[in-house]
Amino acid sequence: MWKVDHFFFLTNFPPFLKEFINNNNNSNYHTVFSLFQISMASSSSFVSNSQYRPRWKYVVFLSFRGEHTCKTFAGHLYEGFKNRGILTFQDDKRIEDGDSIPEELLKAIEVSQFAVVVFSKNFATSRWCLNELVRIIECKQEENGQTVIPIFYDVDPSDVRNQSGDFAVPFSEYELKYRDDVEGMQKVKRWRTALTASANLKGRDVRGRKKRKNFHLNLDVSEIQIVDQISSKLYKSGYSLSSLQDVVGINAHLEKLKSLLQREINDVWIVGIWEIGGVGKTTIEKAIFDTLSYQFKAACFLANVKENAKKNQLHSLQNMLLSELLRKKDDYVNNKFDGKCMIPSTICSMKVLIVLDDIDHSDHLEYLAGDLDWFGNGSRVVITTRNRQLIENDDAIYECFKMFSLEVVNHAKGLPLALKVWGSLFHGKGLTQWRRIADKIKDKSTSEIVEKIKISYDGLEPEVQKMFLDMVCFFRGYDKTEVLQILGNYNNGAEYGLDVLIDKSLVFISGDDSLEMHDLIEDMGRFVVKMQKDLGEPSRIWDVEDFEEETKAMESIWLNDDNVKKLRFSKEVMKNMKRLKLLCIYKFDTHDAIEYLPNSLAWIDIFRYPWESLPEEFEPKRLVHLYLYRGLLRHLWFETKHFPCLRRLDLSSSQNLMQTPDFGGMPNLEHLYLGSCMNLKEVHHSLGNCRKLIHLSLDSCESLERFPCVSVESLEYLGLQKCYSLEKFPEIIGEVKPSSIQYLTQGELILSHMKNLVALPSSICKLKCLVKLNVSYCFKFESLPEEIGDLENLEELDAGRTLISRPPFSVVRLNKLKFLSFEKITPKDGVLFVFPRVNEGLRSLEILNLSFCNLIDGGLPEDIGCLHSLEELTLSRNNFEHFPQSIAQLGALRCLNLSHCEKINFELIMGMKNLETLNLSYCNLVDGELPDDIGCLSFLKKLDLCGNNFEHLPRSIAQLGALPCLDVSHCKRLTQLPEFPVQLDTIDADWTNYRICNSLFQNISLLQHDISASDSSSLRVITGWQWQWQCYQNVEWSLILHQMPTFPYQGIDCVSVNLLRNWYIHDSFLGFSVCYHGILTDITAHLIPLYDGMSCITRKLVLSDHSKYSLERYGIHFFLIPFAGLWDISKANGKTPNDYSHIMLSCSKKIKYIFGLLYKDEPGV
Repeated sequence: MWKVDHFFFLTNFPPFLKEFINNNNNSNYHTVFSLFQISMASSSSFVSNSQYRPRWKYVVFLSFRGEHTCKTFAGHLYEGFKNRGILTFQDDKRIEDGDSIPEELLKAIEVSQFAVVVFSKNFATSRWCLNELVRIIECKQEENGQTVIPIFYDVDPSDVRNQSGDFAVPFSEYELKYRDDVEGMQKVKRWRTALTASANLKGRDVRGRKKRKNFHLNLDVSEIQIVDQISSKLYKSGYSLSSLQDVVGINAHLEKLKSLLQREINDVWIVGIWEIGGVGKTTIEKAIFDTLSYQFKAACFLANVKENAKKNQLHSLQNMLLSELLRKKDDYVNNKFDGKCMIPSTICSMKVLIVLDDIDHSDHLEYLAGDLDWFGNGSRVVITTRNRQLIENDDAIYECFKMFSLEVVNHAKGLPLALKVWGSLFHGKGLTQWRRIADKIKDKSTSEIVEKIKISYDGLEPEVQKMFLDMVCFFRGYDKTEVLQILGNYNNGAEYGLDVLIDKSLVFISGDDSLEMHDLIEDMGRFVVKMQKDLGEPSRIWDVEDFEEETKAMESIWLNDDNVKKLRFSKEVMKNMKRLKLLCIYKFDTHDAIEYLPNSLAWIDIFRYPWESLPEEFEPKRLVHLYLYRGLLRHLWFETKHFPCLRRLDLSSSQNLMQTPDFGGMPNLEHLYLGSCMNLKEVHHSLGNCRKLIHLSLDSCESLERFPCVSVESLEYLGLQKCYSLEKFPEIIGEVKPSSIQYLTQGELILSHMKNLVALPSSICKLKCLVKLNVSYCFKFESLPEEIGDLENLEELDAGRTLISRPPFSVVRLNKLKFLSFEKITPKDGVLFVFPRVNEGLRSLEILNLSFCNLIDGGLPEDIGCLHSLEELTLSRNNFEHFPQSIAQLGALRCLNLSHCEKINFELIMGMKNLETLNLSYCNLVDGELPDDIGCLSFLKKLDLCGNNFEHLPRSIAQLGALPCLDVSHCKRLTQLPEFPVQLDTIDADWTNYRICNSLFQNISLLQHDISASDSSSLRVITGWQWQWQCYQNVEWSLILHQMPTFPYQGIDCVSVNLLRNWYIHDSFLGFSVCYHGILTDITAHLIPLYDGMSCITRKLVLSDHSKYSLERYGIHFFLIPFAGLWDISKANGKTPNDYSHIMLSCSKKIKYIFGLLYKDEPGV
């Protein structure tokens, strides 16, 4: 067990106690510092701390263009800032089509310390964004301390600076639009000026980063660097993210604690703070954390460990700790023992700052900060506890404060009332009497304080008193919204009651929006409940041990620990509970049948409900919430029952449930959760009468066959994912209210893999809120509704792997649609696919997939060139010979997939100058069919020619200056590779073909012909990357060799290999051709002499700064060690190369490799 390096007290003095202490001071007492956190009116005699008055409302204003950027890069930044506690303004309801910017948005810019502007390719197309940028630059130029950080997201900074490239066309259009408008031209000039000024600022260029489709993936390196940059600037500027502006004298206390941490010492220190709650420990901890965390490689603040450990198991806290320190949220461990091993093994080399707030058990230390060697040099761990024995160690404790009076202050927990009552007891007493009085106070005074505090409780209205007791007994630390939702279900004045309790200082809302209160306030509330119990009228139970038979006054039961298994509810006991409103039981485990539940209940929440149904006589008129998750329920009831107040019904994961109840008696039902009821076959038709239904979840009901209808008048969410057996989509009843549409823009309807679904009813087109519709893998699905074009907000339509061959004409009216797929597994015999005329519709379409659709000439619309936003077109496995002429007008097209299309006319393809990815795999291409002028596709980044029949490739491939990746694998007749483009670093080919390998190395030799002898050489590396290689990390070397070239030499890291006699031929030997499998790494080559007494010739070969693909995945790497770069005549001492008989390669990773000797114009030996 570790030793605590420092141990000190925090205290909290009002003025009268300061005077009291000063009057009784003597040389044995040493005051370290005092803290008094105030929240008084301006009439208080205390002055505010001007240094911490708030300057900014927001730390970061995030400016960006477009929903795609919001969901990807900008969204990742926002989450990164949020996770660091950096308050960020992000306008989630942007309407970027016009000029006018709302006043509140302009105000948000003015009150933000940092403005992060994400320049994307379409940024300049939004006048909104340009006007926003103008205001941001104006605020910076006003010199009020704001910082602007430009982010160049897949755009060249020079294009932003000069309004060229992607920024040129929009400005040409603006100048054309405003050519006769003087004010408009002045506006364009301001836009240009703002863009130029922004691009001249120091920012981040994140071009070339890998795009991600999943918003929930963790931040990549570039995003972390941006968040780190702002965090560092923020903390260095002295700005605290804590709510410190109301704390008097905070600076002095921070400096004192900083000095105790002694950051200049590179050892690991664990600093302990012992104190009884409420005097500012957490405030000081958070302040020191916010101020210093940027100086550490990683930092984590684990708040309220004691309470969180009660709610969650310790491994959950370990996962929180690892997620923060590694900056990647994940469930790393499943139990505390694994966590105890993983934490030190993962972070033992990291300099970290960790704060463990309010620990109360030795396990918290053992499993969260077990020993000093868990952490890297320079790390600091700060812990606070109310249990002195946890951190006290005579050899390591430096006690800065020992006065008995301060112990009493600590025990008072910052309450002036308690200090006033106790202070009079010490007046005129000696030191011995002080000790005795202090001990007595700690033993017996809590009830006296509680009695004093209870005055505030007694003054509350009866309903507010009940709310307060529920909060004290059940809801401390819960999210405020969740608490109001629960209490509001049976108390209409919940929000009013919370306001009253906050005004009375009985509760407060913490920074993470959870409900909190002072420890003594909690003691007072539970004291009131205990008094009720002593009087024979217990109103609330949160501990099974307190459960008694006499329960007539019982109002709430909230039990969430394993001891609930001991509980038995008899019919007689339940009948006594005539006032019971709230019943929450976690993991109820009983075999006794439930015979009775009181009809007074308003909230029922039973996890793993152990019975097959609800009691026959149970019909509570005030029930608003019924939650019976993952239980043994077979049915609720058979006949119609009336629940006029029921708003939420959750029967999720009830594996035995086969049918739903009659919903006719639930007119106010708003939320219905039936997800993962695996045996549910039918939803009762009466659900269509629930017109207030907001949320309906039937996800993963794999046996569901019948679901007649649903009302959408209030519906915001409908979940039917993985309902594989559903035969017919429900009829949509009613009209969506216009007022609800704004909440439905994220609406998704996922119907994929429904094996029996044939069509959708036309009424589905009433769901104008739908953004995503997915019917893929519905193998019997034949047609979309003719009115599909009415879904005006639809952005994604996936009808892949269905039987659809004639999309309805109205589909082209979907002008917000970005993704459209009709791809097939195999086309239906004799059925040709025909895409309707575009008619200048589908204006936002970016991705179109028509693979395997049995398209022939005429199947594509002649006006396909009208799809001006189209970026990716997949036409693989079709039978057309000619493209529509207008396809050359697809100026935005970046990716074209023609795989397995064997009758291609390339004339129009060569006109698509902006293509970045071209897939011509398995197109049966022979020599002469691949155009000689393919080199004109100057933006091409990936060319896939896999599986074709040519012997040679056009020489113009060398002109593809942007091409990093070429695939010619499975081209069995190919005998050699062409001259390489400048950027090419990844090639897929048949590496067992020796001629291909030799041409590869001959090419590499030409590219690095100018390398000369030096201590370090940077070599050109080509990676033969194939997907299967990442599976070969642990495969036998002999198996890997079967997929690699046949080279005469094999070597192992740091083991020399004999060379043939007279291996060197003057003017012919080019170098050593090397091939190895693994992660790319730098290598050192050693030429070892034949005779003793001669020195080796050694060169470091830099490989790792070439192929980004190679750095990410296992692969085959090829490089040539040029003789000119290895041989140094000045170190040979007159010897010839043939006097060196061995070669050895070494690196930081243990590798196995093969190599050969490369000679001019002939195969290597």
